[in-house]
Amino acid sequence: MKLIGSTTSPYVRRIRILLDEERYDFVNLNIYGEGRDELRKTNPTLKIPVLEDDGQEIYDSRVIARYVSAKQGRDPLTWDQQNQLTLIDGANDSAVTLLLSEKSGIDTKQDVMFFNLQRERIMTTLRTLAAMVDDGQFEDWNYPAICLYCLVDWLEFRDLVDWAGVESLLAFRDSRQQKPWVAETDPRLS
Repeated sequence: MKLIGSTTSPYVRRIRILLDEERYDFVNLNIYGEGRDELRKTNPTLKIPVLEDDGQEIYDSRVIARYVSAKQGRDPLTWDQQNQLTLIDGANDSAVTLLLSEKSGIDTKQDVMFFNLQRERIMTTLRTLAAMVDDGQFEDWNYPAICLYCLVDWLEFRDLVDWAGVESLLAFRDSRQQKPWVAETDPRLS
């Protein structure tokens, strides 16, 4: 099994944590530099992660998680858990859009509808996720909780949000820092 990605990607990190004790090779690419050519050969969408296993290529973190979970004999996600992932992925996608815009030299703080909508999506979603955390919906260390952990830690790592009003997300993150493979996959170690 081979996982292709980047150590700083929250989508890749969630799969690395999910893989846990599985034996796999990790290919760490700089997808905005010299690793771009390798990514072109691996995934036509030019996104990470990519999992290669027994001749099968799988391109999306949610599909990879489903594949890995099935191989590990885990129960499929419930509809509520699927909705949790949709919330997490929505906030994550908007945050990635803001980060890539900033790295492209665009001022994302300007009062422009596109950036306003991204910031609104992130904060509305974080408030909803914080309420779910407060309600105990992420107590189990399962794939949705792993994804939430990776989102919150990555947002803080990239300094992309103001945590006022959603501090319980940071408390959630802090209380899970000793879980398996969390420290080993910290993007700050790259």
